[in-house]
Parts: sequence; C-alpha cells; structure tokens
Amino acid sequence: MNLLIEHSSFGYSDRALLFEDFTLSISAGRTVLLGPNGAGKSTLLGLLASTLRPFEGRVQLEGVASATRRSELRRYRSQVGWLPQNVGVFPGLTVREHVAYTGWLKGLSRADAWTRSMQAVEQVDLTEKMNAPAKSLSGGQVRRMGIAGALVHDARAILLDEPTAGLDPNQRLRFREILAVIPESVVVVVSTHQTEDVHASYDKVIVLSEGTIRFHDSVSAFAGSAPAGTDQRDAVAAAYSRYVAAES
Repeated sequence: MNLLIEHSSFGYSDRALLFEDFTLSISAGRTVLLGPNGAGKSTLLGLLASTLRPFEGRVQLEGVASATRRSELRRYRSQVGWLPQNVGVFPGLTVREHVAYTGWLKGLSRADAWTRSMQAVEQVDLTEKMNAPAKSLSGGQVRRMGIAGALVHDARAILLDEPTAGLDPNQRLRFREILAVIPESVVVVVSTHQTEDVHASYDKVIVLSEGTIRFHDSVSAFAGSAPAGTDQRDAVAAAYSRYVAAES
C-alpha cells in the first residue's frame, strides 16, 4: 500500500506557494508527521484527504487517484479515513449517529454503518456517551468521536491531524492502543507536536518545515540522527529540534 503526492503545487494564493513541485510517497504502517506551526502539516493532510486540491500534480492511493472526476474522487475518498484539526459536529445527531453517518458518507450501507459505529465508539471509549447529543461533548470527546469516524469504515489510509489534542494522559494511552491494532497494511499518518510517544507508537517519521521534507525515515534512524552524546530518552526530541532549528 502506498499513498503518493507527486509533483504537486499548492498555496492559499497564486503568489505564495506553500508546496512547489512537491513529491512524497508514504508506505503502509504508522507514520508520524512532525513540524512547527506553519510548516504545512495540516495543508499536506488536507491534500492527501482530497479536501484541498493541488494546483498541479496528482494524489493517489495505490493507483486510485483523487482526480477531478466525481466518480474517481468518490472512490478515493471511500478509501481514506480523515480527522481534520477542527472536527465539525452535525447538528441533531447523537454520538453513534454521527459516527454512523460518517461511515455512510464513506460508502457503507446504512445497516453496515450503524453496526460498525458501535465498535468504533467502543474503540475510543465513548460507549457511555453514544446516545448523547454530539453537540454536548467536550472538546476532547469531540476529537475522540472524530477518531471513531475515521476508523468506522475499511479505510486503506487513515489521516489524523492532531488527534491527541485535548486528550488526557489515559486517553492518549488509549489512542496508542488503537494505533497498535490497525492492520500493518494500512497507511496511517498522524500529525502531532508531541514527540514523547514517537518510539512507542510509530514506525516512521516525517519532518516537514516550510513546505519541504527535512527527514523521512524510520524512528530508529530519526533517533540516531540526534546530536552526539544525547541521552537515549531525549533522542527523538533532540533530533526534532535539530531539523527544525536548521530552518530557523
């Protein structure tokens, strides 16, 4: 399984491109996307999720392109689970209905979406809230509901933008457990500012800064790139500081 963005350009104005002739290939497994604010992490995930469209280039998942034709775009989106940084809440729906509706939008039948929504809600420890109005949830609970929505269908790629923001330590531990049981054949990309869980949760690291990939390799290679003499417990944070400081 491979998620590819190739020779792509994008910006929020024609005069200021954030990505220019940008190419990145992400293989199956759990990849953490690190970078400072403004590096382009959310924009990159938006392009991969097809909620943003590149000016040039292409995005595809194992041969299925997020093309402009509606049928191709629908097929692509049906295979991608997506948690944006700001999770929207559909008014009038309970938590379980919200998750089921997300599955239905991704191509599941109504019956399958309803059945799978129960398991997804249980995965994120929201069972006690499943019949509560979605709008009544706290910020952290809304993010957990959003994670459930990304997990409810058989996605071949799962993209999560700051999924642990607002979660307490126990909930972050539960998120690590959720990541661990996602099949290795799935492309998982998680954007975060937190480096302490990198060793325990991920296989690969991407560091993005100013729209450019500064590092893309295994977690062990990333930790090994820390400055000489760095304590092993601090290696990931030190390596991250090294790549980001090089651009400041």
